[in-house]
Amino acid sequence: MRALLPRLPLLLLPLALFLALFHPATLDIGNAGWLIRGSDNGENALGIHAWLHDPAPGVLRTYLLNAPDGVPLLFTDSNPLIGIASWPIASLLPADAQFVGPWILTCLFLQIFFAWLLLRRYAPGPIALWCGVILLAALPTLANRYVHANLMAHWLILWALWRFLDPERAGSNRGWAVLLLIAALVHNYLLMMVGAIWLTAMIERFMIADRRGRVVLAGGAAAILAMVAGLAWTLGAGEAHALAGNYGAFAMPIDAPVNPGTPAYSRLLPSVAQRAGRGFEGFQYIGAGLLLLLPIAVLVAWNRPPADDQRVPLHRLRWLIPALVALTLLAISNYPDIAGQMLPRLPLPAFLIAALDLVRASGRLFWPVAYVLVLVAILAAYRLPRAQADGLLALVLAVQLIDLSGMAAVVRAQSAEAGAHRLYVLTPDPRWDAAVSAARDVTFVPPDATRDLALFQEVAWRAAGQGKPVRLVYAARDSLATVQRQRRELAAFAAGHVDPHRLYVLAPDVVVPPAATRRFARIDNVPVILPVGALTR
Repeated sequence: MRALLPRLPLLLLPLALFLALFHPATLDIGNAGWLIRGSDNGENALGIHAWLHDPAPGVLRTYLLNAPDGVPLLFTDSNPLIGIASWPIASLLPADAQFVGPWILTCLFLQIFFAWLLLRRYAPGPIALWCGVILLAALPTLANRYVHANLMAHWLILWALWRFLDPERAGSNRGWAVLLLIAALVHNYLLMMVGAIWLTAMIERFMIADRRGRVVLAGGAAAILAMVAGLAWTLGAGEAHALAGNYGAFAMPIDAPVNPGTPAYSRLLPSVAQRAGRGFEGFQYIGAGLLLLLPIAVLVAWNRPPADDQRVPLHRLRWLIPALVALTLLAISNYPDIAGQMLPRLPLPAFLIAALDLVRASGRLFWPVAYVLVLVAILAAYRLPRAQADGLLALVLAVQLIDLSGMAAVVRAQSAEAGAHRLYVLTPDPRWDAAVSAARDVTFVPPDATRDLALFQEVAWRAAGQGKPVRLVYAARDSLATVQRQRRELAAFAAGHVDPHRLYVLAPDVVVPPAATRRFARIDNVPVILPVGALTR
């Protein structure tokens, strides 16, 4: 017991952080209603739901959404890693299983764990240690991802830093391969960030290795790149997608680290409104407590040389500077002019801009930079005598908690509905199930899921649960084949060609073709064209 008590915060802190940010009912695996309300987390849950109910799924791909083309799980904001883990036990799961809540709690456990691994060797005492762990693990950017659960896996960044700071671990490509594989299965942005740290480790090891060591490193790096490329191809990167000038559309504002962006997010500092998209995807506020710590850490570092145990990690972090600079420049890549047009801060060649088209929310790339800055600041505070380090970090943590208490309340309110345990709010009428059951497939006119994403998610959830294909999806990217097919289907509908076995969910302003007037109905005041089978029930 004496050995376990010092590590009890590894269990208690993640639970406390979760309950500060989310309703406990979100952990109920059979409680999916709070998700399908028009959010990215709803698409996350919907993608896995369709994957688990698909009678003939592809490799990490479901054909119940965006039928008949199908869609990779990653492009629905779903978590391929969860897909792989849940597939063998699909028959044991509730029909409306969701994994978003349990995944977030898992992320918080791992976030605290890797923060602890990074700091435990350097803290002068337990108070400084656990204050530092909370400050490093609970950055506001982590809480801000409440609408996109996959991106709460910031522990992948901390894991990469932990590997990087140890020379032996940093030089082992087998360990990096596992980390990069997991990152690739969680989200491509996290893969980029972890990949930048891994690449730096390889460059550092290559520079100091002999000829044989360089050959081994190069071979290992090539194998990892091939593995990641193959997995990316499997996850959908090989499909032809229309380039839409997405790179840097949601970049990071220059003042992001000191600007809460939203008045409710900070109780101590003023916020400056950002252009649409930048206030969320470009959010990089680090909190008043850490803003207080950073200048103090500079003064401490200036006056107190690092202890022997800190010299190695601090020296190794210098190798990361080029990668962190590059990530920062990519994060602030574009800015709007007076007319709202995007102007490049970086004079990148056209081929590179095209290659970066998937990096729409480039502001996210600053996350590793923020973690390194906070890590270095905490290590600087650890140079102080124990009592001073304890007092300083306790004060900083208190300021941080007071400052971000408003943000925690805003985030927690988003999941309050989970306590109602109600699956459908827009489509409670039982006729929906009958209409879906009678249909061969389901579509929306026009084929735009974002027009009413909450309605789409509820109807698509019903359809996928019955194994009925839905002919569109809200995906991160639409393939060229899908865009062309949906244009043909919309043109056919406008010309009066209505499939008798299809359930059409119509936008309010859509004109019903004369041939389908007998099948027209309203369910929960939603205009639909019923499949012929539903008319006889």
